[in-house]
Amino acid sequence: MPCLPSLYRGRFAPSPTGPLHFGSLVAAVGSYLEAKTRGGEWRVRMEDLDRPRVAPGAAEAILRALEAFGFEWDAEVVYQSRRQDAYHAALHLLEARGALYACACSRREIADSALRGIEGPVYPGTCRRGVARSRRPRALRVRTHPEPVAFDDAIQGFVEQRLERDVGDFVVYRADHSYAYQLAVVVDDALQGITDVVRGADLLASTPRQIHLQRLLGLPTPRYAHLPVAVNAAGEKLSKQTRAAPVDATRGPALLVAALAFLGQCPPAALARADVGTVWQWARSHWRLERVPRKPAAPAYMGTGSPL
Repeated sequence: MPCLPSLYRGRFAPSPTGPLHFGSLVAAVGSYLEAKTRGGEWRVRMEDLDRPRVAPGAAEAILRALEAFGFEWDAEVVYQSRRQDAYHAALHLLEARGALYACACSRREIADSALRGIEGPVYPGTCRRGVARSRRPRALRVRTHPEPVAFDDAIQGFVEQRLERDVGDFVVYRADHSYAYQLAVVVDDALQGITDVVRGADLLASTPRQIHLQRLLGLPTPRYAHLPVAVNAAGEKLSKQTRAAPVDATRGPALLVAALAFLGQCPPAALARADVGTVWQWARSHWRLERVPRKPAAPAYMGTGSPL
């Protein structure tokens, strides 16, 4: 397999479906500090490929919020919506290597005939041997295999999946003629030279699929570290769908301190009354990835005893 570059390069890749919330701030803080304390670069990528879910003005609002919180990125912001040619080329390469096939199955058909996997119905391989003449192809799927795909996560530990059993052949080009997240993120990480992916544990189950695609495409596999996901009082991941409140940049120091506390860094309470620059100075001096809790999710607290 191709080797990773020697320079550490991390990234923060939000989906602009709404404003920056505390859960996204946690991911940004973790990925930023791990990059900067390693003497590396930190980049920002807008994952705006799912156009119906993109909120007008959200990308710009996220960037303004990051700037207000004192983040500095090391290259021009990348937008997935402008990289269609790269995803198209990756699809053609997968096809040339015999890794793709057309699928005519609807979601309902799959749900009616599939076993339950780690993230929903496991595709049973109905169209692996070809689409019936009476059917019209809807999507393109990648072939999986029964052998395990495993990796060591820097926070969550050893992770292993058998994709054929746990996920099934998965979609990389959808019925609405758009490229699937799994393909786009693999192509983007490679083109940006990302060596280390620090992100939320809600994406932990996606990582074996991405490693499978990296191997098929002959791309290097980054090192992974999956941070705990911030959840609300009902145990739901903070997101636009769960009505997570936007972060208030005027409370920058207090929110950064809350994010550091959530990530197990034990910042002094008085730091919340300092300025943003002082918070970052403390954070760079004290950041330790090994202190991050090894759990997939945790309530988001502001240090007041009540959840966000």
